[in-house]
Amino acid sequence: MNVEQARFNMIEQQIRPWDVLDAHVLDLLAVVRREDFVPAAHRALAFADLEIPLKDSDAAVAAGQVMLAPRVEARMLQDLQVAKHEKVLEIGTGSGFMAALLGHRAQRVLTLEIDNDLAKTAHANLQRAGVLNVEVRVADGASTDLSADGPFDVIVLSGSVAQLPDAVLGLLKAGGRLMAIVGDEPVMRATLVQQSGNGLVSTQPWDCNLPRLLNFPEPSRFHFCC
Repeated sequence: MNVEQARFNMIEQQIRPWDVLDAHVLDLLAVVRREDFVPAAHRALAFADLEIPLKDSDAAVAAGQVMLAPRVEARMLQDLQVAKHEKVLEIGTGSGFMAALLGHRAQRVLTLEIDNDLAKTAHANLQRAGVLNVEVRVADGASTDLSADGPFDVIVLSGSVAQLPDAVLGLLKAGGRLMAIVGDEPVMRATLVQQSGNGLVSTQPWDCNLPRLLNFPEPSRFHFCC
């Protein structure tokens, strides 16, 4: 495989057609080596338009332990408009690739991963890539108290939730932005929330179905029986 041609094709055929036109984001995707964050068994799929399993077991995939499709990561990064002076929180580290992209844009990044093995791998990936302003922490993003670490300028949920978590929203600085994929299959919406002087302002610019982040609340379901 011609890696550089595959990277070029990913940007031009997957990412740019998904309305990712920010030159800074496109340039970053051209230089951060996505293939170095992909498990060796799936490296041939590094530039494919799909979610890549991060472990070999079916249970791991069912638990959402996947690397997100390139166009989704790129669109989230573009919409958040991360600046060099900003502090970022990511929930759902996975392989560390999104954290690497965020690290290149931000002052520093705290990324939480619930699975200890994935956290170790992500940390190693980031170190090899020379991304040194990212802290990988083993923690459950749904329940960990981050009040001592926040507030944050930018928060990214790298997975879906049924509804926006109030505790996480409470970690936003004034002017801060949060990106999450919210809802239930078959239709989930990318939801961009900004903390303004008048409270939270929310927009839903695009649709995307992603695996669930673990342990975030699910709404009650009504079951009818005869």
